[in-house]
Amino acid sequence: MLPDSSRPEPGQLPGTHYTTESQPLDRRRAHWREALSRTFGAVDMTVPDEVRSGTIQTASLGRLQAVTVDGDCLSALRTPRLVAQGGVDDYVVVKMLARGSAQLEQDGRTASLGPGDIFIYDLARPVRMHLPQAFRTKSLRVPKDVLGLSESATVHVTASPLGADSPLGGLLAPLLARLVDSAGTYPPRASELMARNVVDLIGVLTDEQLDRASRKTSAGNRALLLQIQAFIDRHLADPDLTPHVIAQAHHISLRYLHKLFETEDATVGRWIQRRRLEACRRELARPHCPAIAAVAHRCGFTSAAHFSRVFRSAYGISPREWRDTQASVPDTTPSASRLIGV
Repeated sequence: MLPDSSRPEPGQLPGTHYTTESQPLDRRRAHWREALSRTFGAVDMTVPDEVRSGTIQTASLGRLQAVTVDGDCLSALRTPRLVAQGGVDDYVVVKMLARGSAQLEQDGRTASLGPGDIFIYDLARPVRMHLPQAFRTKSLRVPKDVLGLSESATVHVTASPLGADSPLGGLLAPLLARLVDSAGTYPPRASELMARNVVDLIGVLTDEQLDRASRKTSAGNRALLLQIQAFIDRHLADPDLTPHVIAQAHHISLRYLHKLFETEDATVGRWIQRRRLEACRRELARPHCPAIAAVAHRCGFTSAAHFSRVFRSAYGISPREWRDTQASVPDTTPSASRLIGV
């Protein structure tokens, strides 16, 4: 399926445009699912038997991408296997629900959302969204390096309303809506400046969210946890990196180390394995990557067979399948359709 090739209607923004209206009834479900997958990254979708309508409009705003989605009720799911297909790992979605209601699940949290709520989800991890009635969403797909959140910080701000009880949050909703509606109409310099300003505002709100999360542990404990996570990232290649080694390096007890990680929904060992797997997946996706065993060894796995088992368990495909898919399938997605929404 390709984006609708007809010329935009008067008042319609330039960019990628998908619609089910041009499709016969028996094709609308497949057309809509493919449009969402092109816009979101790979996604499983459940919709009623008859899909009456759905449109997706995208445009650029500096390095950000804006998307408006109108549709009937649906459920969208990115499973570990779909996440492993890559392509959007380095992005988060900042989304405002303009009409309807939604339920979002990610990182062990579930948020019930209503009109005007703004929330974030990470495209590098599994996520489920349920929209039980006709809806409209306005979203920005933001590169992680632009937003400036670390992996551990991102985990603490996903799947919860952003700034819902903050005066600043009340300012973001109309601003985000106006920027998404007008994206693609500004000169490049103005577009970059507006993107920078909205990212700064989002950053302030995520800082507020992180401050609330950090109150669950003392400021000293939080700082120490972030220090330990950075230490782990620097020593992933060391096969002898264990909780005992980490505790000794930071002059704390093993019990205290495990207590620090209770807020991460992962044991220390699981955290190390997750970070190693993420490093391997990035390495295997690069052109002319080394042999799989060499990549596994470089990231701290001592056994290629063990690496293959845990990689498949985490992502639903083998390392070889992942590497070959990235090497053999050219990226034919039009640049304007690399936008995220729902």
